[in-house]
Amino acid sequence: MDWDKLRIFHAVADAGSLTHAGDKLNLSQSAVSRQIRALEESLNATLFHRHARGLILTEQGELLFDATQSMSARLEAASARIRDSEEEVFGELRVTTTVGFGTLWLAPRLTKLYEQYPNLKIDLMLEERVLDLPMREADVAIRMKEPSQADLVRKRLMTVRMGLYATPAYLEKHGTLETAADISQHRLICQNQRSAQVGSAAVLGKKLMAQDPGSLLTVNNYFGVLQGVIHNLGIGILPDYVTEEFPQLVELLPEEVLNEVPVYLAYPEELRHSQRVGAFRDFVQSEIMAHRKHMKELGKL
Repeated sequence: MDWDKLRIFHAVADAGSLTHAGDKLNLSQSAVSRQIRALEESLNATLFHRHARGLILTEQGELLFDATQSMSARLEAASARIRDSEEEVFGELRVTTTVGFGTLWLAPRLTKLYEQYPNLKIDLMLEERVLDLPMREADVAIRMKEPSQADLVRKRLMTVRMGLYATPAYLEKHGTLETAADISQHRLICQNQRSAQVGSAAVLGKKLMAQDPGSLLTVNNYFGVLQGVIHNLGIGILPDYVTEEFPQLVELLPEEVLNEVPVYLAYPEELRHSQRVGAFRDFVQSEIMAHRKHMKELGKL
């Protein structure tokens, strides 16, 4: 098969549109269409269903797209390894983690990484969905559970403890919690029970919801929960790492949280010798050590 036609097919399948694929490839829609027709003729198969909302892969198209995805991932990995210099750290590094950890812990610390490696380009992808590292949806992941995908280098970084937090101003006005049942007199701020979240947070949230909170605010990430808490809206379920930047927050009912959440860093085995990945890994480990030291000073560990 013609490699160039496969490249165009992959772009069309990924975009679901001739026009969008053409924009990405700097080709006209008609040129893209001709290449797809020629590929279909050479395979004697229809690869797309034409639909009013775009193009949908046929069964044969799905088979070919699986193959081109694998090819694309391997080519990207090979390209990344070739670009990696033995002496310099530069180029793009795609890092994925959760919205809460990325916004509240990782992003504020990246200044130090850029000061050390000014030519590094970080693409920080924050979402609760677990991206497929072997398929190169990202280069490095920081996740709140051990990755289950094969062929990954993984390292346990630290543990996170979930807790109930409120501001002194809120507690002064509304009173504190003596037991979980007292949440019936307060506004609970937490992630929606349908949102992707760590197990210990879901368990704590379910237990408190069973006590019929007096009022409720649900958010789909911890950044939103934190904003509600620091603006005195109520009592929130938050990971303990936020207290490093907001030491004024008061933890309530610490005995209600029994499980700690492991935090893992992972990347594909084929990037084991990548200079960019190594630089990021060492940076994160250094920041974890500094974080733990600071938390001990605050009496949080």
